[in-house]
Amino acid sequence: MKIAVFPGSFDPYTLAHHDLLMRALPMFDKIYVAIGVNSSKVGLMDVSMKLEAINALYADQEKVEVSTYKGLTVDYCKEVGAQVILRGLRNTTDLDYENIIAQNNLLLNPAVESYFLVSRSGLAHISSTIVRDIWRNQGDISPLVPQAILRVIEKLKP
Repeated sequence: MKIAVFPGSFDPYTLAHHDLLMRALPMFDKIYVAIGVNSSKVGLMDVSMKLEAINALYADQEKVEVSTYKGLTVDYCKEVGAQVILRGLRNTTDLDYENIIAQNNLLLNPAVESYFLVSRSGLAHISSTIVRDIWRNQGDISPLVPQAILRVIEKLKP
């Protein structure tokens, strides 16, 4: 079985994340959307909200499993039997950063490769940071996140 891990904080999960996963789906038998848990980070959504939202988005996708993990991504890959870490690239800055991470991951576990997909041009401007900033300033994030994600985020409104 060809298994990939798509790791991230996903705070929140955006249309760019969704597009990347849907484009990668035909390449793999299973993709784990792996939500990294960092208790020292305070974000927009807590882990349970992320799980609820992303699970709702992929409820009809048998090849997608949403989970959480702590620690190193390569260790999580070993735990679930994944051979690939899936990452998106929006620009050359992302490439520089992800290349460093990928090289170190290979040192830690040579059996796990990093696959990079370039963001579609119409989605490359989307980041979770931008979405959080727009949300916190009462802006409309509906063009930036899938509806299943938006429904959960809207529960945060006072």
